[in-house]
Amino acid sequence: MTDYDLVVLGGGPGGYAAALYAASAGLSVALVEQEKVGGTCLHRGCIPAKALLHAAEVFRTVSHAAEHGVKLPPGVTPEPDWPAANTRKTGIVNQLHRGLSGLLKRRKVAVVNGHGRLTADGSVAVQGQTLRGRATILCTGSVPRSIPGMEVDGVRVVTSDHATNSEADRLPERVAVVGGGVIGAEFASVYTDLDVRTTLLEALEHGVLPIGPDRDVADVLARSLRKRGTTIHAQARVGTLEHTGDGIIVPFDTPKGSEKIEVDQVLVSIGRRPVTEDVGAEEAGVRVDERGFVEVDPTTLQTSRPGVYAIGDCVNTPGLAHVAYAEAVVAVERILGEDPPPVDYAKVPWVVYTHPEVAWAGLTEAEARAAGYDVVVHKHPFAGNGRAMILGETEGMVKIVAQRDGPLLGFHLVGAWASELLHEGYLAVNWEALPDEVGRLIHAHPSLSEAIGETMITFSGRSLHG
Repeated sequence: MTDYDLVVLGGGPGGYAAALYAASAGLSVALVEQEKVGGTCLHRGCIPAKALLHAAEVFRTVSHAAEHGVKLPPGVTPEPDWPAANTRKTGIVNQLHRGLSGLLKRRKVAVVNGHGRLTADGSVAVQGQTLRGRATILCTGSVPRSIPGMEVDGVRVVTSDHATNSEADRLPERVAVVGGGVIGAEFASVYTDLDVRTTLLEALEHGVLPIGPDRDVADVLARSLRKRGTTIHAQARVGTLEHTGDGIIVPFDTPKGSEKIEVDQVLVSIGRRPVTEDVGAEEAGVRVDERGFVEVDPTTLQTSRPGVYAIGDCVNTPGLAHVAYAEAVVAVERILGEDPPPVDYAKVPWVVYTHPEVAWAGLTEAEARAAGYDVVVHKHPFAGNGRAMILGETEGMVKIVAQRDGPLLGFHLVGAWASELLHEGYLAVNWEALPDEVGRLIHAHPSLSEAIGETMITFSGRSLHG
């Protein structure tokens, strides 16, 4: 038996953030992880996926170099180097992993490797030892969902975990992406830009990002994908896959009828499920709902067992690394006896790292109207923005939803570097700023962010360039 102030079960973003934050506050901390610290985000998700998206961006840029006044030698055509892209991606992941491991060591966090389980007395059993904490944080993460008829083999039928850790020496020529949510849209963008013949199949009404962002910005992405070559089928119900000698037959039904396509690989991206089986929740008196999520008090993040908290993908909150970071801070401050404000899940920042990028915070126009707000909406396209034209990235818009004579309710972007432009709007939404207040702030010229200032100004009934 080893005593700590805090025992953290799971070393993903929520877990390592909790461990680091608690250690910085002077608590003794043990962190239990059965694989590598960093979790899905570092090793199979956020970081490797975005590295591959950047490789696709560079290839796309080089392919259009002539439009920017840069000539390639005669007869030279750029082509993707998939092994090199994966080597670079792996190098980034390894460097970040080494940095994280070193930081945990410097903070004197005891990292214990192995499969940990809660015990009846609330301790954590791992590798024949028992770790007892004054408090415990459960953050066991999530894994990709699967469905019958699409059995994943890791070669022909894969999930995002396999796609970000591919050891293949070349890209498939034909890919079917099943699921048009964030993960599916990002991989469709990668494959399309790397000249893979890509078909996106989504069961819901809208084929691309059917849930999440405002429809206007999601539709810009859908049009861009189609323009670049992605075939998109909405309301597509995929049947049982048929393996052939040369590939996989993917049957699907849409309102237009039944179809079949043959591809080399199928990427199943229908969401993720929490990992809460075999973690000792029942023995410890920690309630888990019918979908596998740990039940918590949304204000404190404490579970049904006093002293045991849960954060990250194993609770039913937005499955985002930065949300797990925020939850880690709240849980640790509660353990310290402080009274932190709870995470406002309705106003967290969301980003989809496709080309073009999509980002938002707060309510969509439809959500605001459904909630009964008297809504005012203004949009500003990037088509006339000087910096966007210089970059050659004029696809996109800013869309802002506000209460009439009241604060901002939602901020939505699609376009170049939307991930970096988002945070001005995120802060404005969370501080309940008035559009006029933001519109009076000066935005540098030329910049993409000017489109935000211009949109805010239009709420006054006046405008500059719009």
